[in-house]
Amino acid sequence: MKKIVIAGATGLVGSTICSILEERNFPIADIRFLASEKSAGKEITFRGKKHRIEVLDENAFDGFDIAFFAVSSDLSRRFVPIAANKGLRVIDNSSCFRMDKNVPLVVPEVNPQAITKDNYIIANPNCSTIQCMAPLFQIQQHYGLKRIVYSTYQSVSGSGMKGLRDLDENIQEFYPYPITKNIIPHIDSFLENGYTKEEIKMIMETKKILHQDSLKITATTVRVPIRFSHSVSVNVETTKDFDIAEVKSLMDNKLGMILVDNPMQNRYPVSSMAEGNDAIYVGRIRRDESLEFGLNLWTVADNIRKGAALNAVQIGEYLNKAGL
Repeated sequence: MKKIVIAGATGLVGSTICSILEERNFPIADIRFLASEKSAGKEITFRGKKHRIEVLDENAFDGFDIAFFAVSSDLSRRFVPIAANKGLRVIDNSSCFRMDKNVPLVVPEVNPQAITKDNYIIANPNCSTIQCMAPLFQIQQHYGLKRIVYSTYQSVSGSGMKGLRDLDENIQEFYPYPITKNIIPHIDSFLENGYTKEEIKMIMETKKILHQDSLKITATTVRVPIRFSHSVSVNVETTKDFDIAEVKSLMDNKLGMILVDNPMQNRYPVSSMAEGNDAIYVGRIRRDESLEFGLNLWTVADNIRKGAALNAVQIGEYLNKAGL
């Protein structure tokens, strides 16, 4: 039984972490919900009991075992080390520590062994990265990886409540252009090389999780007018030949994936299929005939669940099972 802290408990990801902890019957001896001063004093009902929300500060972690952080990078940068120094295993959903060489970046179906007894900070990858790791790991293990081209179609919930509000209320406050009836090839800020930070996150995180620093990767990340679920077109160049039927079998009910791939009957993953569900849906698997060893596939997952909250809870489950 673990004593749990949830920082950012009232946000989109934090509240989903709370729900998933209930759904999966996580063994909890005590739980504390933290948020900003604006939310302090409000109540959250968890497992039939009301809990008062407390302010996130340096004194909120004493006596607890695991902290789930679903706050901004600035707040994570300030408070995650405090919690870790007090002996908590911290699972952080921000981008703050992902590329720190001393912090494991974990998708539990792919690289749980990256977590050791010395790791008190564990980073949750970017939502669009997470849903691509299981299929790419399977390909890497069987055929090798030479190059990846990502093209993402990311829902507005990836921007939190502000993104949802722009779409739901047909306004333009958060995004640089109206998102209603529009597609915006711009997620996070632009860098001098013309890429966005979101694109660089996918590139660098993939290399770290798959332990392949020399892997050639490029990405274009795009915001689309969908409330929940990210879709990613993944073009892969392998190091040796493959059989399409075998590739499909590697995605069929393996590592949290569900294969949906019968195009002649219009069966392929779509956003509504993934919304509210835990699986990574994979389909449109076919050869890229412009390459000697080229492969195309399409992944869809609920970005708030598997892309954030569920992945964090699964890391917590691994810590509990491993006795960490």
